[in-house]
Amino acid sequence: MTFDARNGTRGAWQPRGWVLRLANRLAMRRVRAGRTFIAGMNGLILTTVGRRTGAERQSPLSWFPGPDGSWLIVASAGGAPGNPAWYYNLKANPERVRITVAGDTIDVTAAQLHGAELAAAWETIVAAAPRFAEYRARTDREIPVIGLSRR
Repeated sequence: MTFDARNGTRGAWQPRGWVLRLANRLAMRRVRAGRTFIAGMNGLILTTVGRRTGAERQSPLSWFPGPDGSWLIVASAGGAPGNPAWYYNLKANPERVRITVAGDTIDVTAAQLHGAELAAAWETIVAAAPRFAEYRARTDREIPVIGLSRR
């Protein structure tokens, strides 16, 4: 499936620069230690290849169980008008992705969900973490859900 989410025109503010780097560093430390992520959600570290630099980039994210042992991640950016940078890295290199979950590093393939798959995944996500419904209400863009399956 294609990665086709476009940026919106309105949405929540997102931290940038040193604030974002500090928050991500602290969140990744929690995930690596095997503790729960923000507000008790499951966490993983997504490692992508930068679309312009080719350098590895890591992002701490919440994840939700998908079908057949896959992982679902949400490119919500807290309801910001733009997609997060890691979304564009996945779009450019969906086969060059790995995740770290509960101390295990796993090679995965990324695919954006569409149609009925997206609707079912969104229901699962909002049932587990209602804050994602709030993120959707903050922005006018369609928030992408990405399925990560083991390679």
